[in-house]
Amino acid sequence: MGAFGRRAVLLGTISCTLFLAVNSLYSSSDDVIELTPTNFNREVIQSDSLWLVEFYAPWCGHCQRLTPEWKKAATALKGVVKVGAVDADKHQSLGGQYGVKGFPTIKIFGANKNKAEDYQGARTSDAIVDAALGALRSLVKDRLGGRGGYSSGKQSSRESGGSGKKDVIELTDDTFDSSVLNSDDIWLVEFYAPWCGHCKNLEPEWASAATEVKEQTKGKVKLAAVDATSNQVLASRYGIRGFPTIKIFQKGEDPVDFDGGRTKSDIVARALDLFSENAPAPELLEIISEDVLKQTCDAHQLCIISVLPHILDTGAAGRNSYLEVMLKMADKYKKKMWGWLWTEAGAQSDLESSLGIGGFGYPAMAAVNARKMKFALLKGSFSEQGINEFLRELSVGRGSTAPVGGGAFAKINTIEPWDGKDGELPAEEDIDLSDIDLDDWDNEKDEL
Repeated sequence: MGAFGRRAVLLGTISCTLFLAVNSLYSSSDDVIELTPTNFNREVIQSDSLWLVEFYAPWCGHCQRLTPEWKKAATALKGVVKVGAVDADKHQSLGGQYGVKGFPTIKIFGANKNKAEDYQGARTSDAIVDAALGALRSLVKDRLGGRGGYSSGKQSSRESGGSGKKDVIELTDDTFDSSVLNSDDIWLVEFYAPWCGHCKNLEPEWASAATEVKEQTKGKVKLAAVDATSNQVLASRYGIRGFPTIKIFQKGEDPVDFDGGRTKSDIVARALDLFSENAPAPELLEIISEDVLKQTCDAHQLCIISVLPHILDTGAAGRNSYLEVMLKMADKYKKKMWGWLWTEAGAQSDLESSLGIGGFGYPAMAAVNARKMKFALLKGSFSEQGINEFLRELSVGRGSTAPVGGGAFAKINTIEPWDGKDGELPAEEDIDLSDIDLDDWDNEKDEL
């Protein structure tokens, strides 16, 4: 190779080195940890450690002058405080999350990782180390006094504190498909960013709604949350452009946007509508034992109990017509998650008496709150219209109630379930007249 060739290679090498230097102020051999949108949440936000993070631009002269001091501070603080750096020119979204307006910007991520503090001290290694140790001392004192703030950082802000937050399921790139896409349940998923003000306003509403929806749907509708800043595969897959974004996932269907209000009541109402659209009608059970009554009424806010006429008064066709009305009403009000029961007149006479039905006026209906041991009686007709008006009044908290007689459910008889057939009169007993002396009978009549 000639001299010119060697000079060309050498110049190429120098140019390449200079290019790399301009585009990266730190290398893997430094004690400064390079941070990116891919690892920032894992390394910083979910960490127990105190972090000092510099947001820089490679072309920035002030950043270049800070670099040796920053490296020196990182080495001095190694194993005590984490020191990182973000190329905010390359990763503008990360800089934007933390309000970086100029370079270099230094932030301290302490107890509350979602509220980083600005470092305003001198740009020397001594000043940086002093600030780090001061912040560390404050953090330790807070923990000692039980004021842990963000605590470990291993939980998301959605999970730390507040009893209701435990019902919001935190999802990640790794857990989403197995939890949501392979599930038979309905999922409402919020995609959020920890720094987003609207997300923080939604958080308590979302958490409170999650608890109520879980209870009212028996876990068949789930509320979840995804930190879209650290789970970018999901954010990209579902085209998340703003925060918070809420999407509805149902098995076998494409996800749709949640377009309702952002209050607890709005969220719960939409969740219950989704549940009722997909839920089967409640079972209509005959009260054949104490277990049937207690298990149904204890598991539901209200249990609707009908007392139908005796089978001899209606036959199978008449009884089935009453049961059909009940089934239609059960389906209409299925999102209320009420229990539905029936019994034949006279089969559970003690129960009838405790509900003020007792011996007449069949068919009859009572709505019972087993927790409060109160009930309301249907005063209108036992028809779709009459029952609908009765239940509609109950659903909005209207209608008169009375305490269940004795303050508890009456004794329940164990009986055989209805076989679906017409009833039969009991067979008449045959009387044998062969041993009766008719002459003596005639004499007795004469004496009378």
